[in-house]
Amino acid sequence: MPRPAKGARLGGSAAHERLLLANLAKSLFEHGRITTTEAKARRLRPVAERLVTKAKKGDIHNRRLVLQTITDKSIVHTLFTEIAPRYENRPGGYTRITKIGNRRGDNAPMAVIELVEALTVAQQATGEAEAATKRAVKEDTLKKDEAPAAESEVVEDAKPVEKADEESKDA
Repeated sequence: MPRPAKGARLGGSAAHERLLLANLAKSLFEHGRITTTEAKARRLRPVAERLVTKAKKGDIHNRRLVLQTITDKSIVHTLFTEIAPRYENRPGGYTRITKIGNRRGDNAPMAVIELVEALTVAQQATGEAEAATKRAVKEDTLKKDEAPAAESEVVEDAKPVEKADEESKDA
């Protein structure tokens, strides 16, 4: 039997928390960004990231698993067809939480949780440039590793000359 998370459950039972997080995830995927309390945002992040990971797989089994949490078929369709392909090459970290200060009425700490944008063309080009630079550095280090081996061969050839120099010093 699964054990519920310890501590406060956002002001209700475990079932209420599960429904509340499902509604928050639904709103997040519908709007791309929502404003909520920091505690709710922190509890929502792993739920939303798991749903995006399932959507990235894209098969019928994972679609049914997502439908258990988010019951609105149009939002699940949006998640699978528009949101998941954006994060195809991203291994995780699909959401960002930004603190925005306290709420005016009850002074509750507020935060914005949003879906992170996929890599732009410029960022991908920068990533490719960085990869090319790393490859060049590796090639340089390999050449430097080969160079001392060649120098040691030259030093071996020079040993008889050193012996001749020592004989001239002794004489």
